[in-house]
Amino acid sequence: MQIRKATPDDFPQMLPIFREVIEGGDTYDFEETASDQDAYDYWFGKGVTSFVMEESASDAGKDSAGTKILGYYKIIQNHRGRGSHVANASFMVSSAARGKGIGRKMGEDCIRVAREMGFKAIQFNFVISTNEPAMHLWKSLGFKELCRLPGAFNHKKLGFVDAVIFFMEL
Repeated sequence: MQIRKATPDDFPQMLPIFREVIEGGDTYDFEETASDQDAYDYWFGKGVTSFVMEESASDAGKDSAGTKILGYYKIIQNHRGRGSHVANASFMVSSAARGKGIGRKMGEDCIRVAREMGFKAIQFNFVISTNEPAMHLWKSLGFKELCRLPGAFNHKKLGFVDAVIFFMEL
């Protein structure tokens, strides 16, 4: 497995993961009706740097050529101007790859890349409190839970739940 900078050629493999994640209605604020262009702009828009975690066929024990995207993340300025030294990031992992450490590897890589890009901190603005794997991961990587936004997310099954802001100084 390797993490590399994403290119627009990766989007056809990224889109089904995006669709799967937003269909759950439990981790992202996108509606299921989000267009393919909305997804593309989110991951490849102005100022966005995206990365994919991919598995080669040989990594998966297969003889055929090619790679499969297991997950991806993006880094962007959290704010422009005087807030541009703080990064923001977003992550998606395919359901087939969850529980295999993909999120942790991408999180660690994101921290490294953010430092290399000159950011002084990373802030996650909207982690859904019921997303236990994400809550655990960010805490275990050293992010601090700054505050909760009561009822800020309309969970597809649970109704209104808290969103959490996480922060890490680099």
